[in-house]
Amino acid sequence: MNNIIRGDIDLIINKFKYWERFRNKTILISGANGFLPAYLAEAFLALDRSYNTKVIALVRNKIKTENRFRHLLAHPLLRINVQDVSETIEIEEKIDFIIHAASHASPIYFGTDPVGTLNANVLGTINLIKLARKNEVESFLYFSSGEVYGEVKEEDIPIKEDTFGYLDCTQIRACYGESKRMGENICASYHAQYGVNAKIVRPAHTYGPGMALNDGRVFADFVSNIVNRQNIVLKSDGSAVRPFCYLADATLGYLTVLINGENGQAYNVANPYQEYSMLNLANTLVGLYPELNLRVVMANPVADKSYLKSPVKRISLSIDKIQKLDWMPEIFVVEGFKRTIASFLE
Repeated sequence: MNNIIRGDIDLIINKFKYWERFRNKTILISGANGFLPAYLAEAFLALDRSYNTKVIALVRNKIKTENRFRHLLAHPLLRINVQDVSETIEIEEKIDFIIHAASHASPIYFGTDPVGTLNANVLGTINLIKLARKNEVESFLYFSSGEVYGEVKEEDIPIKEDTFGYLDCTQIRACYGESKRMGENICASYHAQYGVNAKIVRPAHTYGPGMALNDGRVFADFVSNIVNRQNIVLKSDGSAVRPFCYLADATLGYLTVLINGENGQAYNVANPYQEYSMLNLANTLVGLYPELNLRVVMANPVADKSYLKSPVKRISLSIDKIQKLDWMPEIFVVEGFKRTIASFLE
């Protein structure tokens, strides 16, 4: 295992207080080879074998999964199921927890595969929550997104979980935000009507080891530039502001909601204390490696029909709600991006 990832998993295991809840339990994770849920799978499988915590990784891409978990393929408590969550899911063994994180998250796919994007968030959520109901799971965790908020008014920032702004549902990019909203309502509806123990997390701008450096997100491009010793080229004025949350912090937030979150409720998982404009972040990252003699270059925007940028200039999410569950992000941008870049250079 990558040394940076190993350190993060050790941190997660040491800080989380409720591992006993997973003893002798089976956890299904959809999209387990994805950037966010992979750390959850790593943590469960890093527990002492005496916990006997089984992980079923439900994935579409077997090769990608075997590559991501190549150090765990011989683990007796890992099973890989290859299928699309949008299709009927039939698993006969008893499942105790379900984490639904299968979804396109890259803006590239919002333009090139909008139908596939919404299928995982709507049909996939229905399929998995039906499975949760059948198994009477202890907890079902749905990965939504900060994109559900749309364009909110300046006076509503930082955004609380019950604040929503404008989303134009006729715009193709809305395939992501609108279908995530529907996925959330599926969770709330199944909890209200059938008593399914469903909770929702809304991650926002999470970064760390394992993120795809070619997925179209600006901060991933920045990391790719540093790793490849290239100048950072900004294709905008760099004024958009985002809150950056390190993956190990975020993973502890997801686990906290899975165990202690209120059924039918959504929780922001973000780091509002680490808001950076894209320009500020670019300059910060270049400044971390003066020996590389890199710089930030402002360029004219390049038209790319496959990438549909967000119209939202500033995102800042309130974490007051999840803080009441005893979660707080602790890793700041400088340390987090240093760890991220080091993981790719290892």
